Amino acid sequence: MGQSGRSRHQKRARAQAHLRNLEAYAAQPHSFVFARGRVGRSVQQLSMDLRRVMEPLTATRLQIRKKNSLKDCVAVAGPLGVTHFLIVSKTETNVYFKLMRLPGGPTLTFRINKYTLVRDVVSSLRRHRMHEQQFAHPPLLVLNSFGPHGMHVKLMATMFQNLFPSINVHKVNLNTIKRCLLINYNPDSQELDFRHYSIKVVPVGASRGMKKLLQEKFPNMSRLQDISELLATGAGLSESEAEPDGEHNITELPQAVAGRGNMRAQQSAVRLTEIGPRMTLELIKIQEGVGEGNVLFHRLVHKTEEELQAILAAKEEKLRLKAQRQDQQAQNVRRKREQREAHKKKSLAGMKRVRAEADGDSDAEDPGAPPEAEGTSQQEVEEDEAEYFRQAVGEEPDEDMFPKAVKRRPTGPPGKKQRLKERKLDRGSDRRPQKAKGRGPGAQAKVGPRGAARNRGQGRPRLPKRAA
Repeated sequence: MGQSGRSRHQKRARAQAHLRNLEAYAAQPHSFVFARGRVGRSVQQLSMDLRRVMEPLTATRLQIRKKNSLKDCVAVAGPLGVTHFLIVSKTETNVYFKLMRLPGGPTLTFRINKYTLVRDVVSSLRRHRMHEQQFAHPPLLVLNSFGPHGMHVKLMATMFQNLFPSINVHKVNLNTIKRCLLINYNPDSQELDFRHYSIKVVPVGASRGMKKLLQEKFPNMSRLQDISELLATGAGLSESEAEPDGEHNITELPQAVAGRGNMRAQQSAVRLTEIGPRMTLELIKIQEGVGEGNVLFHRLVHKTEEELQAILAAKEEKLRLKAQRQDQQAQNVRRKREQREAHKKKSLAGMKRVRAEADGDSDAEDPGAPPEAEGTSQQEVEEDEAEYFRQAVGEEPDEDMFPKAVKRRPTGPPGKKQRLKERKLDRGSDRRPQKAKGRGPGAQAKVGPRGAARNRGQGRPRLPKRAA
């Protein structure tokens, strides 16, 4: 049996191609589209429609919570390679649209004068063309009337161009262009018209009957005698299916396009069908940075040169104070670190000195403890032995047994057990001591712990004889 699977060269080539695709995808611009604040249901749906326009180079399932700030979004956008933010917000009077460039800005703020959602645009059309394959590739951006009307207009055009990947007209595949985004600038009203279209390419130069044959749905020819009747006269077709094609939308295809009859070097018509959303935008201001910074342009507020210089001086002073505080904080941190290190070294040196004094010199002869210490230790030992004697016997030891122990004085009246013990001792002292058997005259009886004489090897004591 032969070797199954791909060869080593095929695996290496596939891995390299996959790596190149990942690098190309990472080099393209990516975006986050979301709404901020309480915007309502319609404005929230508008943000979702804008996210649909920016597909596939956007986060389609992005969720922004109320507690998430703009700094949190910027921190997440860096590792993900996000380059633009499209933010929709609403106030009591207007709806605003912000376009931000990450990570350094600028920020363009537009006021949305009018907007129409996708569902409203689609419901107004008799026939609409919108399917999932159209959103597999980014749309084709078309800018109109962005001429030399000022630096702010040029900046707007640059921002919109950077939203989408660049196109090489010599290498582009026409089958990847399924949508078109048109942004038209009106110099008189200074408004932008935002339109989103679906692109369809159909062949021209053929009769309506031939076009019906080229479509996926085959026409009904049950009433025809021959197919030539369909090709010659177009019988059975309604007049409403006439196509308004002309020189404005007919072109020669440089390459074959998906669709029946769209061959290379053949005449075809490009048709646009609006799929929404629609917006009418008005530029309000341009700022440096992401959401904050110097105002480069403002349509409603115009300031003199002196006011601009004063604002610039105040900002420079603010930056200087901020840098000064940062330097002071760095110095405080450095000083505290040095103090901790010095205190640590001092503590370690003291610990070593105390340990050395406690251990002493191991080679020198131990002089021993001083006499006072020896006496104190002997007294403590005898006190411990005396206490053990009290617990074992139940009586106070004799003075000559532990001379150095401190005699403990009774603190209260004797208890019942103590009184019984004293009575027993008294009774034993009244009896006459007995002579021990098998001992010499000089032998003495052994004294027990209770003070009574104990004679070993004897039975019951004998009573004394009566006198004659």
